Amino acid sequence: MVQKEDLDRCAALIAECRKEMAKRIVGQKEMIDGLLTALVAGGHILLEGVPGLAKTLAVKSLAEITGLEFKRIQFTPDLLPADLTGTMIWEQANGRFSVRRGPIFANVILADEINRAPAKVQSALLEAMEEKQVTIGETSHPLPDPFFVLATENPIEHEGTYSLPEAELDRFLMKLLITYPQPVEELAIIKNSHSFRGTLLSPVLNKEKLSMLRNIADSIHIDDEISKYIVSIVTATRPAATRSRSESRGEGSKAADGVYRYVSFGASPRASISLYRCCRILAMFEGRNFVNPEDVKTAALPVLRHRIVLSYEAEAEGMDADAVIARILNHVPVP
Repeated sequence: MVQKEDLDRCAALIAECRKEMAKRIVGQKEMIDGLLTALVAGGHILLEGVPGLAKTLAVKSLAEITGLEFKRIQFTPDLLPADLTGTMIWEQANGRFSVRRGPIFANVILADEINRAPAKVQSALLEAMEEKQVTIGETSHPLPDPFFVLATENPIEHEGTYSLPEAELDRFLMKLLITYPQPVEELAIIKNSHSFRGTLLSPVLNKEKLSMLRNIADSIHIDDEISKYIVSIVTATRPAATRSRSESRGEGSKAADGVYRYVSFGASPRASISLYRCCRILAMFEGRNFVNPEDVKTAALPVLRHRIVLSYEAEAEGMDADAVIARILNHVPVP
Protein backbone atom coordinates (compact mmCIF):
# COMPACT_ATOMS: atom_id res chain seq x y z
CA MET A 1 0.00 0.00 0.00
CA VAL A 2 1.27 3.47 -0.88
CA GLN A 3 2.21 5.61 2.11
CA LYS A 4 0.77 9.09 2.60
CA GLU A 5 4.20 10.73 2.46
CA ASP A 6 4.77 9.14 -0.98
CA LEU A 7 1.47 10.52 -2.24
CA ASP A 8 2.30 13.95 -0.81
CA ARG A 9 5.68 13.91 -2.53
CA CYS A 10 4.01 12.89 -5.77
CA ALA A 11 1.36 15.64 -5.45
CA ALA A 12 4.05 18.27 -4.86
CA LEU A 13 6.01 17.12 -7.93
CA ILE A 14 2.94 17.11 -10.19
CA ALA A 15 1.97 20.58 -8.92
CA GLU A 16 5.48 21.79 -9.75
CA CYS A 17 5.21 20.34 -13.27
CA ARG A 18 1.86 22.05 -13.82
CA LYS A 19 3.31 25.33 -12.53
CA GLU A 20 6.22 25.16 -14.97
CA MET A 21 3.95 24.30 -17.91
CA ALA A 22 1.65 27.20 -16.96
CA LYS A 23 4.52 29.61 -17.65
CA ARG A 24 3.89 28.98 -21.36
CA ILE A 25 0.50 27.27 -21.61
CA VAL A 26 -2.60 29.10 -20.40
CA GLY A 27 -5.41 26.80 -19.26
CA GLN A 28 -5.60 23.45 -21.13
CA LYS A 29 -5.52 21.49 -17.85
CA GLU A 30 -6.79 18.31 -19.49
CA MET A 31 -4.06 18.42 -22.11
CA ILE A 32 -1.31 19.03 -19.55
CA ASP A 33 -2.57 16.27 -17.24
CA GLY A 34 -2.87 13.95 -20.24
CA LEU A 35 0.73 14.61 -21.25
CA LEU A 36 1.93 14.01 -17.70
CA THR A 37 -0.14 10.82 -17.52
CA ALA A 38 1.51 9.54 -20.69
CA LEU A 39 4.96 10.30 -19.29
CA VAL A 40 4.30 8.31 -16.13
CA ALA A 41 2.60 5.48 -18.02
CA GLY A 42 5.35 5.32 -20.64
CA GLY A 43 2.78 5.66 -23.45
CA HIS A 44 2.32 7.74 -26.57
CA ILE A 45 -0.13 10.59 -27.16
CA LEU A 46 -2.14 11.71 -30.19
CA LEU A 47 -3.08 15.39 -29.97
CA GLU A 48 -5.93 16.58 -32.18
CA GLY A 49 -6.92 20.21 -32.51
CA VAL A 50 -7.20 23.09 -34.95
CA PRO A 51 -4.08 25.16 -35.68
CA GLY A 52 -2.97 27.73 -33.14
CA LEU A 53 -3.89 25.91 -29.92
CA ALA A 54 -0.28 25.50 -28.73
CA LYS A 55 0.00 21.75 -29.36
CA THR A 56 3.59 21.98 -30.55
CA LEU A 57 4.52 24.45 -27.81
CA ALA A 58 3.03 22.13 -25.18
CA VAL A 59 5.12 19.17 -26.36
CA LYS A 60 8.30 21.27 -26.45
CA SER A 61 7.54 22.55 -22.95
CA LEU A 62 6.97 19.02 -21.69
CA ALA A 63 10.36 17.93 -23.01
CA GLU A 64 11.97 20.95 -21.38
CA ILE A 65 10.60 20.28 -17.89
CA THR A 66 11.88 16.69 -18.10
CA GLY A 67 15.32 17.61 -19.38
CA LEU A 68 15.00 14.82 -21.97
CA GLU A 69 16.35 14.93 -25.52
CA PHE A 70 13.73 16.34 -27.87
CA LYS A 71 13.38 16.02 -31.66
CA ARG A 72 10.67 17.46 -33.90
CA ILE A 73 9.78 15.72 -37.17
CA GLN A 74 7.58 17.59 -39.64
CA PHE A 75 5.50 15.00 -41.50
CA THR A 76 4.97 15.79 -45.20
CA PRO A 77 3.73 13.77 -48.21
CA ASP A 78 7.27 13.36 -49.59
CA LEU A 79 8.76 12.08 -46.34
CA LEU A 80 10.46 8.65 -46.51
CA PRO A 81 10.70 6.00 -43.76
CA ALA A 82 14.49 6.41 -43.72
CA ASP A 83 14.00 10.11 -42.93
CA LEU A 84 12.63 8.97 -39.56
CA THR A 85 14.55 5.86 -38.66
CA GLY A 86 17.85 6.37 -40.46
CA THR A 87 19.59 4.30 -43.10
CA MET A 88 22.79 2.53 -44.13
CA ILE A 89 25.33 4.72 -45.90
CA TRP A 90 28.43 3.70 -47.81
CA GLU A 91 31.71 5.10 -46.48
CA GLN A 92 34.07 5.31 -49.42
CA ALA A 93 37.13 5.86 -47.24
CA ASN A 94 36.57 2.74 -45.13
CA GLY A 95 34.98 0.62 -47.85
CA ARG A 96 32.01 -0.42 -45.70
CA PHE A 97 28.46 0.51 -44.76
CA SER A 98 27.68 2.36 -41.55
CA VAL A 99 24.45 3.30 -39.83
CA ARG A 100 23.25 6.89 -39.90
CA ARG A 101 20.59 7.20 -37.23
CA GLY A 102 17.48 9.25 -37.89
CA PRO A 103 15.78 11.82 -35.64
CA ILE A 104 13.65 9.12 -33.99
CA PHE A 105 16.61 8.33 -31.73
CA ALA A 106 15.59 10.75 -28.98
CA ASN A 107 13.55 10.58 -25.77
CA VAL A 108 10.66 12.83 -26.81
CA ILE A 109 9.56 12.78 -30.47
CA LEU A 110 7.12 15.35 -31.78
CA ALA A 111 5.49 13.90 -34.91
CA ASP A 112 3.99 17.15 -36.18
CA GLU A 113 0.95 16.79 -38.46
CA ILE A 114 1.42 13.04 -38.57
CA ASN A 115 -1.52 12.53 -40.94
CA ARG A 116 0.25 14.43 -43.74
CA ALA A 117 2.58 11.47 -44.43
CA PRO A 118 1.46 8.33 -46.31
CA ALA A 119 1.07 4.91 -44.70
CA LYS A 120 4.57 3.68 -45.61
CA VAL A 121 6.07 6.49 -43.50
CA GLN A 122 3.64 6.06 -40.62
CA SER A 123 4.40 2.33 -40.59
CA ALA A 124 8.01 3.18 -39.78
CA LEU A 125 6.77 4.21 -36.34
CA LEU A 126 5.08 0.89 -35.52
CA GLU A 127 8.16 -0.99 -34.35
CA ALA A 128 9.50 2.06 -32.52
CA MET A 129 6.26 2.76 -30.63
CA GLU A 130 5.63 -0.83 -29.54
CA GLU A 131 9.04 -2.45 -29.20
CA LYS A 132 11.16 0.67 -28.48
CA GLN A 133 13.63 -0.30 -31.17
CA VAL A 134 14.36 0.41 -34.84
CA THR A 135 15.66 -2.10 -37.39
CA ILE A 136 18.11 -0.66 -39.92
CA GLY A 137 19.50 -3.18 -42.38
CA GLU A 138 19.83 -6.45 -40.48
CA THR A 139 20.38 -4.95 -37.03
CA SER A 140 17.85 -3.79 -34.43
CA HIS A 141 18.89 -0.69 -32.50
CA PRO A 142 17.32 0.09 -29.10
CA LEU A 143 15.79 3.54 -28.70
CA PRO A 144 16.64 5.77 -25.72
CA ASP A 145 14.81 5.13 -22.46
CA PRO A 146 12.34 6.71 -21.85
CA PHE A 147 10.87 7.05 -25.34
CA PHE A 148 7.66 8.95 -26.14
CA VAL A 149 5.93 9.80 -29.40
CA LEU A 150 3.60 12.78 -29.23
CA ALA A 151 1.83 13.24 -32.54
CA THR A 152 -0.37 16.12 -33.65
CA GLU A 153 -3.06 16.22 -36.31
CA ASN A 154 -5.50 18.78 -37.67
CA PRO A 155 -9.14 17.56 -37.71
CA ILE A 156 -10.52 20.13 -40.14
CA GLU A 157 -8.08 20.01 -43.04
CA HIS A 158 -8.32 16.89 -45.20
CA GLU A 159 -6.59 17.84 -48.45
CA GLY A 160 -3.20 16.15 -48.66
CA THR A 161 -3.78 14.07 -45.52
CA TYR A 162 -3.87 10.32 -44.91
CA SER A 163 -5.85 8.36 -42.36
CA LEU A 164 -3.76 6.72 -39.66
CA PRO A 165 -3.79 2.90 -39.82
CA GLU A 166 -5.74 1.20 -37.02
CA ALA A 167 -2.60 -0.66 -35.95
CA GLU A 168 -0.86 2.67 -35.39
CA LEU A 169 -3.81 4.27 -33.60
CA ASP A 170 -3.94 1.34 -31.18
CA ARG A 171 -0.35 2.03 -30.16
CA PHE A 172 -1.26 5.47 -28.81
CA LEU A 173 -2.05 5.36 -25.10
CA MET A 174 -4.52 8.25 -25.38
CA LYS A 175 -6.01 10.67 -27.86
CA LEU A 176 -6.46 14.17 -26.47
CA LEU A 177 -8.85 16.66 -28.08
CA ILE A 178 -7.56 20.21 -27.71
CA THR A 179 -10.34 22.81 -27.50
CA TYR A 180 -10.42 26.59 -27.81
CA PRO A 181 -9.45 28.57 -24.68
CA GLN A 182 -12.02 30.42 -22.62
CA PRO A 183 -12.26 34.21 -23.27
CA VAL A 184 -10.49 35.06 -20.02
CA GLU A 185 -7.70 32.62 -20.92
CA GLU A 186 -7.40 34.03 -24.44
CA LEU A 187 -7.10 37.51 -22.95
CA ALA A 188 -4.16 36.33 -20.85
CA ILE A 189 -2.64 34.72 -23.95
CA ILE A 190 -2.66 37.89 -26.05
CA LYS A 191 -1.36 40.02 -23.17
CA ASN A 192 1.60 37.72 -22.53
CA SER A 193 2.24 36.27 -25.99
CA HIS A 194 5.53 38.17 -26.35
CA SER A 195 7.03 36.52 -23.26
CA PHE A 196 5.77 32.93 -23.50
CA ARG A 197 8.26 31.55 -26.00
CA GLY A 198 11.23 33.24 -24.35
CA THR A 199 10.44 31.83 -20.93
CA LEU A 200 12.89 29.18 -19.76
CA LEU A 201 11.43 26.21 -17.91
CA SER A 202 13.17 24.29 -15.12
CA PRO A 203 13.78 20.54 -15.57
CA VAL A 204 11.71 19.56 -12.54
CA LEU A 205 10.88 16.03 -13.76
CA ASN A 206 14.13 14.18 -14.45
CA LYS A 207 14.54 10.44 -15.06
CA GLU A 208 14.90 9.64 -11.34
CA LYS A 209 11.73 11.50 -10.36
CA LEU A 210 9.87 9.98 -13.29
CA SER A 211 10.91 6.55 -12.10
CA MET A 212 9.65 7.42 -8.61
CA LEU A 213 6.24 8.41 -10.01
CA ARG A 214 6.03 5.15 -11.95
CA ASN A 215 6.81 3.09 -8.86
CA ILE A 216 4.14 4.90 -6.85
CA ALA A 217 1.58 4.49 -9.64
CA ASP A 218 2.32 0.76 -9.83
CA SER A 219 1.59 0.52 -6.10
CA ILE A 220 -1.83 2.19 -6.28
CA HIS A 221 -4.46 -0.32 -5.17
CA ILE A 222 -7.03 -1.38 -7.73
CA ASP A 223 -9.80 -3.67 -6.55
CA ASP A 224 -10.73 -6.79 -8.51
CA GLU A 225 -14.21 -5.37 -9.06
CA ILE A 226 -12.70 -2.24 -10.64
CA SER A 227 -10.53 -4.43 -12.87
CA LYS A 228 -13.63 -6.35 -13.98
CA TYR A 229 -15.35 -3.00 -14.60
CA ILE A 230 -12.50 -1.97 -16.91
CA VAL A 231 -12.74 -5.21 -18.86
CA SER A 232 -16.54 -4.89 -19.08
CA ILE A 233 -16.26 -1.40 -20.58
CA VAL A 234 -13.69 -2.41 -23.18
CA THR A 235 -15.58 -5.60 -24.02
CA ALA A 236 -18.75 -3.56 -24.50
CA THR A 237 -17.08 -1.79 -27.43
CA ARG A 238 -16.94 -5.09 -29.35
CA PRO A 239 -20.35 -5.57 -30.97
CA ALA A 240 -20.21 -9.26 -31.87
CA ALA A 241 -18.82 -10.50 -28.54
CA THR A 242 -21.04 -8.29 -26.41
CA ARG A 243 -24.18 -8.97 -28.42
CA SER A 244 -23.84 -12.73 -28.02
CA ARG A 245 -23.57 -12.43 -24.25
CA SER A 246 -26.44 -9.95 -23.99
CA GLU A 247 -28.71 -12.06 -26.15
CA SER A 248 -27.98 -15.11 -23.99
CA ARG A 249 -29.34 -13.09 -21.07
CA GLY A 250 -32.32 -11.83 -23.07
CA GLU A 251 -30.97 -8.27 -23.37
CA GLY A 252 -29.90 -8.29 -27.01
CA SER A 253 -32.44 -6.01 -28.66
CA LYS A 254 -32.28 -3.25 -26.04
CA ALA A 255 -28.49 -3.18 -26.02
CA ALA A 256 -28.29 -3.24 -29.81
CA ASP A 257 -30.55 -0.20 -30.07
CA GLY A 258 -28.34 1.68 -27.60
CA VAL A 259 -24.78 0.94 -28.67
CA TYR A 260 -23.99 -1.90 -31.04
CA ARG A 261 -25.39 -0.45 -34.25
CA TYR A 262 -22.96 2.48 -33.96
CA VAL A 263 -19.77 0.38 -33.72
CA SER A 264 -18.12 -1.69 -36.47
CA PHE A 265 -15.01 -2.71 -34.56
CA GLY A 266 -14.17 -2.32 -30.88
CA ALA A 267 -11.06 -1.87 -28.78
CA SER A 268 -8.35 -4.50 -28.31
CA PRO A 269 -6.93 -5.88 -25.03
CA ARG A 270 -4.25 -3.21 -25.36
CA ALA A 271 -7.02 -0.72 -24.53
CA SER A 272 -7.79 -2.61 -21.31
CA ILE A 273 -4.13 -2.43 -20.31
CA SER A 274 -4.01 1.29 -21.12
CA LEU A 275 -7.17 2.00 -19.15
CA TYR A 276 -5.84 -0.01 -16.20
CA ARG A 277 -2.60 1.99 -16.18
CA CYS A 278 -4.18 5.40 -16.69
CA CYS A 279 -6.81 5.15 -13.96
CA ARG A 280 -4.12 4.28 -11.40
CA ILE A 281 -2.14 7.35 -12.43
CA LEU A 282 -5.27 9.54 -12.20
CA ALA A 283 -5.86 8.27 -8.66
CA MET A 284 -2.25 9.09 -7.80
CA PHE A 285 -2.65 12.61 -9.23
CA GLU A 286 -5.69 13.06 -6.96
CA GLY A 287 -3.68 11.98 -3.91
CA ARG A 288 -5.51 8.65 -3.42
CA ASN A 289 -3.94 5.24 -2.92
CA PHE A 290 -6.86 3.45 -4.55
CA VAL A 291 -8.80 3.60 -7.83
CA ASN A 292 -12.52 4.38 -7.87
CA PRO A 293 -15.04 4.04 -10.74
CA GLU A 294 -14.83 7.77 -11.52
CA ASP A 295 -11.14 7.37 -12.38
CA VAL A 296 -12.10 4.69 -14.89
CA LYS A 297 -14.83 6.85 -16.43
CA THR A 298 -12.49 9.85 -16.69
CA ALA A 299 -9.77 7.81 -18.42
CA ALA A 300 -12.19 5.94 -20.70
CA LEU A 301 -12.74 8.77 -23.20
CA PRO A 302 -9.10 9.55 -24.09
CA VAL A 303 -8.11 5.88 -23.96
CA LEU A 304 -10.95 4.54 -26.14
CA ARG A 305 -11.98 7.32 -28.54
CA HIS A 306 -9.32 6.48 -31.16
CA ARG A 307 -9.70 2.73 -30.82
CA ILE A 308 -13.37 2.45 -31.85
CA VAL A 309 -14.29 2.18 -35.53
CA LEU A 310 -17.73 3.72 -35.99
CA SER A 311 -20.34 2.28 -38.32
CA TYR A 312 -21.93 4.08 -41.25
CA GLU A 313 -25.08 4.48 -39.16
CA ALA A 314 -23.16 6.39 -36.47
CA GLU A 315 -21.75 8.78 -39.05
CA ALA A 316 -25.18 9.21 -40.66
CA GLU A 317 -26.71 10.16 -37.31
CA GLY A 318 -23.82 12.47 -36.37
CA MET A 319 -22.59 10.24 -33.53
CA ASP A 320 -18.91 10.59 -32.67
CA ALA A 321 -16.74 8.21 -30.64
CA ASP A 322 -17.18 10.20 -27.41
CA ALA A 323 -20.97 9.94 -27.64
CA VAL A 324 -20.77 6.18 -28.21
CA ILE A 325 -18.39 5.74 -25.26
CA ALA A 326 -20.74 7.78 -23.06
CA ARG A 327 -23.57 5.39 -23.95
CA ILE A 328 -21.35 2.43 -23.13
CA LEU A 329 -20.46 3.93 -19.74
CA ASN A 330 -24.17 4.37 -19.01
CA HIS A 331 -24.88 0.80 -20.09
CA VAL A 332 -22.15 -1.02 -18.12
CA PRO A 333 -23.07 -1.47 -14.41
CA VAL A 334 -20.84 0.43 -11.98
CA PRO A 335 -19.37 -1.69 -9.13
